[in-house]
Amino acid sequence: MSDTSKTSWPEVEGLPGDVAKQKILVDRPDVHVDVLPVHVNFLPVGSIVTDDFDIKRVRVFVNRKGNVAKVPTPQGRLGLMVC
Repeated sequence: MSDTSKTSWPEVEGLPGDVAKQKILVDRPDVHVDVLPVHVNFLPVGSIVTDDFDIKRVRVFVNRKGNVAKVPTPQGRLGLMVC
Protein backbone atom coordinates (compact mmCIF):
# COMPACT_ATOMS: atom_id res chain seq x y z
CA MET A 1 0.00 0.00 0.00
CA SER A 2 1.41 3.41 -0.92
CA ASP A 3 1.79 6.26 1.55
CA THR A 4 2.24 9.56 -0.28
CA SER A 5 3.00 11.33 3.00
CA LYS A 6 6.14 9.30 3.70
CA THR A 7 9.26 11.46 3.52
CA SER A 8 12.12 9.24 4.69
CA TRP A 9 13.13 5.60 4.53
CA PRO A 10 15.40 4.73 7.46
CA GLU A 11 14.57 1.05 6.96
CA VAL A 12 16.53 0.95 3.67
CA GLU A 13 19.84 2.27 5.04
CA GLY A 14 22.44 -0.45 4.45
CA LEU A 15 20.34 -2.32 1.85
CA PRO A 16 21.39 -2.64 -1.82
CA GLY A 17 20.47 0.50 -3.78
CA ASP A 18 18.12 -1.27 -6.20
CA VAL A 19 16.22 -2.91 -3.34
CA ALA A 20 15.89 0.47 -1.63
CA LYS A 21 14.62 2.05 -4.84
CA GLN A 22 11.86 -0.54 -5.17
CA LYS A 23 10.80 -0.15 -1.52
CA ILE A 24 10.62 3.64 -1.92
CA LEU A 25 8.53 3.31 -5.10
CA VAL A 26 6.09 0.97 -3.32
CA ASP A 27 5.56 3.63 -0.65
CA ARG A 28 5.69 6.62 -2.98
CA PRO A 29 4.82 5.77 -6.60
CA ASP A 30 4.48 9.52 -7.19
CA VAL A 31 8.26 10.16 -6.90
CA HIS A 32 11.19 9.28 -9.12
CA VAL A 33 14.21 7.68 -7.52
CA ASP A 34 17.84 8.11 -8.57
CA VAL A 35 20.48 5.70 -7.25
CA LEU A 36 23.87 7.45 -7.13
CA PRO A 37 27.28 6.18 -6.02
CA VAL A 38 29.13 8.17 -3.38
CA HIS A 39 32.75 7.87 -2.57
CA VAL A 40 35.71 10.17 -2.16
CA ASN A 41 36.84 10.18 -5.79
CA PHE A 42 33.41 10.55 -7.39
CA LEU A 43 30.57 12.11 -5.42
CA PRO A 44 31.09 12.72 -1.72
CA VAL A 45 27.96 12.66 0.44
CA GLY A 46 26.95 16.29 0.87
CA SER A 47 27.60 17.19 -2.76
CA ILE A 48 25.31 19.41 -4.77
CA VAL A 49 24.11 17.14 -7.55
CA THR A 50 21.87 19.51 -9.48
CA ASP A 51 20.45 22.98 -9.01
CA ASP A 52 16.89 22.35 -10.16
CA PHE A 53 13.86 22.17 -7.87
CA ASP A 54 12.03 18.86 -7.68
CA ILE A 55 10.12 17.84 -4.56
CA LYS A 56 9.23 14.54 -6.25
CA ARG A 57 12.86 13.36 -6.45
CA VAL A 58 14.43 10.94 -4.00
CA ARG A 59 18.15 10.32 -4.31
CA VAL A 60 19.53 7.09 -2.94
CA PHE A 61 23.25 7.46 -2.30
CA VAL A 62 25.11 4.15 -2.23
CA ASN A 63 28.62 3.28 -1.06
CA ARG A 64 31.27 1.31 -2.98
CA LYS A 65 29.49 -1.94 -2.12
CA GLY A 66 26.24 -0.60 -3.60
CA ASN A 67 24.49 -0.31 -0.24
CA VAL A 68 22.51 2.74 0.88
CA ALA A 69 24.90 5.12 2.66
CA LYS A 70 22.35 7.59 4.10
CA VAL A 71 18.63 7.57 4.84
CA PRO A 72 16.90 8.67 1.61
CA THR A 73 14.52 11.65 1.69
CA PRO A 74 12.87 13.74 -1.05
CA GLN A 75 15.50 16.25 -2.14
CA GLY A 76 13.62 19.32 -3.30
CA ARG A 77 15.60 22.47 -3.95
CA LEU A 78 19.25 22.12 -4.92
CA GLY A 79 19.28 18.34 -4.55
CA LEU A 80 21.35 18.55 -1.39
CA MET A 81 22.30 15.48 0.57
CA VAL A 82 23.76 16.51 3.91
CA CYS A 83 25.51 14.14 6.32
